[in-house]
Amino acid sequence: MNIVRPKIVVLGAGYAGLMTTKQLTKVLSPEEAEIILVNKHNYHYETTWLHEVAAGTINHNQARVMLSDVVSQNRVRLIYDEVEKVDKEEKKVVLSNAELSYDYLVVALGFESNTFGIKGMEENAFAIKDIDSCRLIREHMEYQFAKYNNNPDAEDHSLTILVGGGGFTGIELVGELAERVPELCKKYDIDRSKAKIINVEATPSILPGFDEELITYAKQSLEARGVEFRLGAMIKECTEDSFIVGEEAEEIKAGTIVWTGGVTGNSVLGASGFELNRGKVSVTDDLRLPEDENIFVLGDCAWVWNKEADRPYPPTAQIALQQGVATAKNIKALMYNQPLNNFEFHDKGTVASLGSTDGMGSVFNGKKLFGKPAAVMKKVVDNRSLFLLGGVGLILRKGKLNPFDTL
Repeated sequence: MNIVRPKIVVLGAGYAGLMTTKQLTKVLSPEEAEIILVNKHNYHYETTWLHEVAAGTINHNQARVMLSDVVSQNRVRLIYDEVEKVDKEEKKVVLSNAELSYDYLVVALGFESNTFGIKGMEENAFAIKDIDSCRLIREHMEYQFAKYNNNPDAEDHSLTILVGGGGFTGIELVGELAERVPELCKKYDIDRSKAKIINVEATPSILPGFDEELITYAKQSLEARGVEFRLGAMIKECTEDSFIVGEEAEEIKAGTIVWTGGVTGNSVLGASGFELNRGKVSVTDDLRLPEDENIFVLGDCAWVWNKEADRPYPPTAQIALQQGVATAKNIKALMYNQPLNNFEFHDKGTVASLGSTDGMGSVFNGKKLFGKPAAVMKKVVDNRSLFLLGGVGLILRKGKLNPFDTL
């Protein structure tokens, strides 16, 4: 007699989706459930490393991990396809090349860039979205430097790099650029003073959510290495080679323009008829879709409410990894009609890199770190995420193996 196993489908192999999949193989035996992981690419990429890929300070291959190297295909069926929508009524997922039924579904499809309707931004600015978009930024930026000395008509502003948005990603990017730009100037025999890095932020400060002392340190460190800040400068429009900012409609010209000012949940959520709050799903305490108890929504696709702060948690990698662990356990509980546990986030702190040898942040019980100790801790954090997803072997293949070299 053949026993029909319930089918668990995980959409997306980012931090949340991949961790859910890995944990499901631990809490469930092969006889208990069929596990399917759907992802657009045959690799997972470290989202928190994308700014380094974009700046060209690490190779893009270091930031990506083949799924077949970390997921046992004896336990998990891997499908490489693009998700178009979820049909909740029929309990199926519509892919570009197939349809897939499910009993339990995990939606962890990641983020998309949100330009907040700024005119020309989507058409004219690069965005840090995935490996390919970051490779394009790196190649375009280097091309601007490469052609500068070979084109007598080249203008100095072609060497300017404009970064829109002073949040976590934008500041980490300009930190990497502060290291990369001097290297490019040396490589192409260009006067360093001609190449500018300008960060434009609509609010009066950078890095929302960080302590004022940490913010001050980050800003002064970056300015000392040549980064210019334009704070309180609302971007009105992005043209092919400039930002138009402020009530005076000032034009800031550049050869490379990168938008990091906002993200939203994957557009599949809207296409599937999920009820959205600013592009994301407000999930229940146990991370489920309010109207469907068999669908979990995680990571960048979900609003997870922080009751103490009375606001959603920021969609960080550490939250996504913890959501994956919790969701795997809750799916097993759901299968056996046992009570589910509410998701509880255990904050281990946040560290921002300001280049390979500089950083700032707070860890554990709010202990503040600055400079090289923060840079070391950032590499430890990066290695830890690799360890959680793929063990020591993955650290040896892809990790930042000698964090203390920065000291």
